[in-house]
Parts: sequence; C-alpha cells; structure tokens
Amino acid sequence: MKHKIKWGKLILCIIIPLAVGFLTSLLTRSNMHIYESLNKPPLAPPGTIFPIAWSILYVLMGIGSYLVLVQNDTMKKGALVVYGLQLAVNFSWPLIFFNTELYFLALLVLIILWLLVFVMIVAFLQVDVKAAWLQYPYLVWITYAAYLNLGIVILNI
Repeated sequence: MKHKIKWGKLILCIIIPLAVGFLTSLLTRSNMHIYESLNKPPLAPPGTIFPIAWSILYVLMGIGSYLVLVQNDTMKKGALVVYGLQLAVNFSWPLIFFNTELYFLALLVLIILWLLVFVMIVAFLQVDVKAAWLQYPYLVWITYAAYLNLGIVILNI
C-alpha cells in the first residue's frame, strides 16, 4: 500500500543527519588540512570528495529513517534507536581523526560504526526494505573509510 508523503517529517529526517554532518564540519574545519599532509594508501581520493559523498549519504540516511518512522511497525523504535546510535558514532569519528589525530582510535571507532550500520540495516530490513537498501552505499563507504583509515595508521607510524 502506498503512503502519502509526510513532507514535514521527511524534511526533518533529512535535516537531522545533514545537521550532524554540518556540525562535524564546523568542529573539524580548522584541521581538515591534516588529511592532505598524511601519507595515504592507494585509491585515496582528494579531500574535496568527502563533503560531496557524505552529503549524499546523509540524505540517504534521512530518507531511510523517514521510511522507517512512518511505518506502523513495532520494530521501528528499535531500528530508530540504532539509527541514532550510529549517527552519534558517525559524529565522533571526524573529531577523533582530525582534531586529536588519534588515527588508531579513529579506526576502532570506524569498526564500531561499521557494526552499528550493519545492525541498522538489519533492523531497517525488518521494518522497510527500501529504507535498508538506501543504507548499503553508507556501509560500502564506511568500509572504504576503514581501508583509508587503516592505511593512514600504517603509513604514518
């Protein structure tokens, strides 16, 4: 059955992760130059790619959370709690990586984030399949970010 789009909720759901990303960028902007100065593994993109990729991922997260939120399903509360947890961990990673330069700790946080995103996808699958599918690019990106972070740990000892 098709549901009518609740535009206010959809916009709010998209704004929340974008706001998290924006706040993170404000808190790390004075240290973003660090990425360019690091020894990076093969396939490392220029720093200008990250804001574009993250903006797309935050929009997909927001749409996914909206699709879960509007379902009449008892599982949605748990799915949204995991969503909130992963968003909090997502917020912490750049602060650790850029502001403290604790790259190994940042890698551990990324591993926790990867696990939380995986659990979120499983929880979303139980409520709305489309919401879960929208999170797969995020999981792929976190996997790629972990590769980059691990490479930075190894190459900058």
